[in-house]
Amino acid sequence: MNLTMNILDWSALDGDRRAKALTRPVQVVAQETRANVADLLRRVHGIGDPALREITAKFDGVQLAAFEVSADEFAAARAAISDELFAAMQEAAARIEAFHRAGMARPYSVETAPGVVCERVIRPIPRVGLYVPAGSAPLPSTALMLGVPARLAGSREVVLCTPPRKDGSADPAVLVAAQLTGVTRVFKLGGAQAIAALAFGTESVPKVDKIFGPGNSYVTEAKQQVAQAGAAAIDMPAGPSEVFVIADAGADAAFVAADLLSQAEHGPDSQVLLVSDNAALLQAVRAQIDVQLAALPRAGIAEKALNSSRLIKVEQLETAFAISNAYAPEHLILALREPRAWLDKVEVAGSVFLGDFTPEALGDYCSGTNHVLPTNGAARAYSGVSVASFQNFVSVQSASRQGIGNIGPCALTLARAESLDAHANAVALRLARAVMEPAA
Repeated sequence: MNLTMNILDWSALDGDRRAKALTRPVQVVAQETRANVADLLRRVHGIGDPALREITAKFDGVQLAAFEVSADEFAAARAAISDELFAAMQEAAARIEAFHRAGMARPYSVETAPGVVCERVIRPIPRVGLYVPAGSAPLPSTALMLGVPARLAGSREVVLCTPPRKDGSADPAVLVAAQLTGVTRVFKLGGAQAIAALAFGTESVPKVDKIFGPGNSYVTEAKQQVAQAGAAAIDMPAGPSEVFVIADAGADAAFVAADLLSQAEHGPDSQVLLVSDNAALLQAVRAQIDVQLAALPRAGIAEKALNSSRLIKVEQLETAFAISNAYAPEHLILALREPRAWLDKVEVAGSVFLGDFTPEALGDYCSGTNHVLPTNGAARAYSGVSVASFQNFVSVQSASRQGIGNIGPCALTLARAESLDAHANAVALRLARAVMEPAA
């Protein structure tokens, strides 16, 4: 296989050509996707389970009498996977839990004035829905990435949707991963229709408060539309995968090519970018891509993704970081000799991987960080999934007679400045009472 990827000279590109070089594939077909997803959401919302059966038959090629995974299917799933895979999932789940537990927020309380106590308490989101893709490749790792923080947060109802296989079953590894995190309700539903079922609820699928998980452009668009409609909150836009690599002359070309291909094989609408200040490294990576691509079982998928991918030559590494910050990548690999020294240059990214021996695949599976990350530039304002994603943070305040006496005048002044007389009156009445009837 001989795939020719052009090397772009960033300094020779004008503004329009630079913008085109950084355009993601999903941005080109967005309008068509929006219309198709809106139609699917309307059908599921209006018809319920019959619409789900019809859509599942059309897109997944299987007729399902029941969507929910049975106890027998769960039991058979463990027998269907190897002991080696089971042990690896247990190992990964333990590291994911260790990382997320260490980062859990804590409640706190502070007396902001004598007699005035302000607090923040933490409550789990009651009902959450997890989406685990399983289109061209099942992703049990995603079940771990979502199920572990959901359990740590304490959400009382957790349901999971994953696409059915052609025989009507769910992928056994996904089921086992779900069980490892304590998730016991799984529905064989994929695509935008799964998001619709979780957002609106149907006869079979319970409605949830917030939906989590990555997916293709249809899943991502469905999540955004149900959020805009107020049907359910979402974690973030987490669509087709992407990686941005910044490499210097000392980077290993085989390593870099492997990292690019590991993301390209996710799907034809994935995108990978390599930026370097060294032309020889770019040429070596291009040659390695051809060599490694020929040996990949998913080469056809990766090749389509590479058609929308870029190799970019810059004059200096500072420019590479400026491009990355403008692009806001899901994954950012720093294949540099002193990667941590450059970390302060990173303003936005979903997850960063430092050095030659930290492939992005470690974050996908078992380093401990979460692989459900913002894509399509959403890293400018969103963060990856954490325990906090499954929690609400509620502020609480209490004021005694002394407290309102101390801060009431401040509130009065601000309320009157805003011409909100009812606000001012609510404070003034209490101030008068506190003065007239002081505490014993």
